[in-house]
Amino acid sequence: MAQTAIPFLFMRGGTSRGPYFRREDLPSNLKDLEQVLVAALGSGHPLNIDGIGGGTAVTTKVAMLSRSEEPGCDVDYFFAQVSVADRKVDFKPTCGNILSGVGPAAVELGIVTAAADVTRVRIHSVNTGAKVEAVVQTPGGTVSYEGDAAIDGVPGTAAPIYLNFMDVVGSSTGALLPTGNLVDEIDGITVTCMDVAMPIVIARADAFGLSGYETVEELDANRAFYERMQPIRREAGLRMGMGDVSGSVVPKFALLSPPRDGGTITARYFMPLNCHPTMAVTGAQCLASCVLTPGTVAKGLATLPDGIPALVKIEHPSGAIDVTVDYEDSSEGFVLKSAGLLRTARLLARGEVLVPI
Repeated sequence: MAQTAIPFLFMRGGTSRGPYFRREDLPSNLKDLEQVLVAALGSGHPLNIDGIGGGTAVTTKVAMLSRSEEPGCDVDYFFAQVSVADRKVDFKPTCGNILSGVGPAAVELGIVTAAADVTRVRIHSVNTGAKVEAVVQTPGGTVSYEGDAAIDGVPGTAAPIYLNFMDVVGSSTGALLPTGNLVDEIDGITVTCMDVAMPIVIARADAFGLSGYETVEELDANRAFYERMQPIRREAGLRMGMGDVSGSVVPKFALLSPPRDGGTITARYFMPLNCHPTMAVTGAQCLASCVLTPGTVAKGLATLPDGIPALVKIEHPSGAIDVTVDYEDSSEGFVLKSAGLLRTARLLARGEVLVPI
């Protein structure tokens, strides 16, 4: 069987993991690209046994990088979510955790030239149009992965990578509140449909008879919850102007409950067919915006932070994630200026992945 060799970096980005390719090394046609990514990741088996996927949604993600022609940007970041078991690829969403590795990967691949100490990589998200600045540690002009920064969901410490997100409101739908409402009622459940970095349908955990503190395993075993949630998500997608979302991973779904470990809010984030083991970077921005917007489903649940910029700590199944939100709350409503997060990344391997195509 003849195989094609494709060079790649294998990286952990935030709390996700996957291959980082040069876009030019892959087919330009999306149908052919889908076939290559399915083969490379081994989609079609729950363990991805015939590829380099990890058998979960957070380990079947792909980053494809190229020099950017977008004004003010250095690198284009094209993201793909490869399914674990059904041989499908979704090019609609983006991933903020995988984005955490884009800055280092761009330097490693020679797309961006490193500075002597710290390199600022300006990233254009092809999927959503968002612009993000990644601050990467590059002492002596070489990416450093060693440091004292820790993020919940990843063991040990690593060099900090600072992400500053801009132009993320209405990333997929063109509006902060795609339905035009702070809250909507769908099938007897009150939800807030919001689009900041990632479109999400947000509800209170107690609306489903849940505490919101359940473990990932408990939630994923609760099929009655998913059977109730999925029709709500699909109807919300229609109301958000996204059409039939039954075959897409967006919009995502999230449940909120009061904090219990000193944070701002507790959240469970769904991808949407299973619960995220930690919290998506894009999802964290949207949920932080929901907390800070008066009149959403978060009202009465959150311990609101003082001052602007606001530090919103979202408690999740593996700990917490901090989002620094610069915003305005005026008579015209919530206006997001930027959202900043600290992440880490690590280069795990480099080489060629072989695909039978």
